[in-house]
Amino acid sequence: MTLFLGLGIAGIVLLLLTLVFDGVLEGLFGGAGLLDGLFDGLLSLPVVAGFVSMLGFGGALVLGTTGLGAGPATAVGAGAGAGAGWLTWRLSRALMRDDPAAVPRGTDLVGSPGSVVTAIPADGYGEVLVRLAGQPLKLAAKSTEAVPRGAEIWVEESLSPTSVAVRPARS
Repeated sequence: MTLFLGLGIAGIVLLLLTLVFDGVLEGLFGGAGLLDGLFDGLLSLPVVAGFVSMLGFGGALVLGTTGLGAGPATAVGAGAGAGAGWLTWRLSRALMRDDPAAVPRGTDLVGSPGSVVTAIPADGYGEVLVRLAGQPLKLAAKSTEAVPRGAEIWVEESLSPTSVAVRPARS
């Protein structure tokens, strides 16, 4: 029974270590060419920790409640560990598969209104504040004519990911 409880506690400790130190423990094995890719899926440390803890606690539970020997307790614990490992693997795959939304690009700003934060000299750079998907975005801006601070502008083109060409909004 002590061996099973030790395995259960060791699995919980390993799981806590993987949660606290995130990828550090898995990174320890990154230098060994033989182990490349082994810790990405079914042999990830959280899966192994789930298996070991359920093997230990499941075996201890069977051994303590039924009076069966160590062999049946190990078999039941291994089955419980395999189930826990599989569930951990499926959950981690579902969490890692988060498909991010499309990343906004500078061309998405073309035609957007905004306001000048830092005055823009003729053929020079200043700063503008525009909204992209409801979020304020401050960018460097260039204009062919001088635009004072606080003036409304329209984005004409994207010059780079952090700068745009603008024109004053005429009322």
